[in-house]
Amino acid sequence: IFILVLNTLLYGHAEVQNYGEEDHSDGRKEPTAGRHRVTLTAYRPIIPLEGRVTLTCSVEDPAGFKYEWYRKAPGSSVKTLLQTENVDVPKRVITQGGKYTCRGWRREPYVVTSDSDEVVIEETVSNRATLTLQPNWPQIFRGETITLRCEIKDGGDTEWTYEWSPDNLNTPPTYNEYRIINATEAHSRRYNCKGRKDSYSSTEWSNVIKLTVSSNRPKAELRAYYKDIPVGSSVTLTCSVNPSSSGWKYFWYRGEKTSEPLTSQLSAAPIRVSEEGVYWCRGGRGEPVYYTEYSDPITINKNGEFDICFGNRMQMYDLFMIID
Repeated sequence: IFILVLNTLLYGHAEVQNYGEEDHSDGRKEPTAGRHRVTLTAYRPIIPLEGRVTLTCSVEDPAGFKYEWYRKAPGSSVKTLLQTENVDVPKRVITQGGKYTCRGWRREPYVVTSDSDEVVIEETVSNRATLTLQPNWPQIFRGETITLRCEIKDGGDTEWTYEWSPDNLNTPPTYNEYRIINATEAHSRRYNCKGRKDSYSSTEWSNVIKLTVSSNRPKAELRAYYKDIPVGSSVTLTCSVNPSSSGWKYFWYRGEKTSEPLTSQLSAAPIRVSEEGVYWCRGGRGEPVYYTEYSDPITINKNGEFDICFGNRMQMYDLFMIID
């Protein structure tokens, strides 16, 4: 008669204690003990696309042992015995994700180990994850709002969940968008994502987006080719952002900086003005609008008729002198 005593060691190794019988001279029989620790290992925890992974079941003192393999499918708590062609081999090649365990058994003397610890294997699906940045600006400034979006190609009706890198973005529930409001330098890092179909299958990691957030708010620069408006004409004002980036439109002001912008002049292009006064500009982009600092002011003057006539007379006089 054999009595099996099962224990679980620290670090999750399964152990079996087999008690045999020992004959004494007086006819008494006492048990003899043997220990067999079981460990399941995987060459790697993720099955690559159209690939495979090898599992190894290791039994301490393995002489004479045969092996059984079990799998729990996604969403199931029931383990299923896997058919195997050669029970004497302590290795198994798998192509499906799931939770796997193994155990060993021997006929003489009869021993059945406890199950090994579970090993989780993930399967890579063919769908592709793509990470995009909206708005897609090459430079982000402190205080702006941006969105990282993870998209699954041919995702169909699958209810995907999403996994992000860095890990601190994975606060459940994990959606396909990560919105950064009021960006800071702490958001300057590399981002990527993947879609998870179930507990044991997911896409490969997406492309990487490297985000760099500038610590300073940019300042607008206002330029005027001429600062005097001829009678009946106008001058051109140009606004730009330093350091240069994309996506800006410009808000133009006349008078105080706190006045309402010249809304009819909201544009990314230069504007022409025909009224004198003190002009300012600033850039804005995004939703909600992120504003640059105001430009330095430029004063535009308007010439009177006398100035024009006097100027004409001087030009005519100069011409007469040259001809004479």
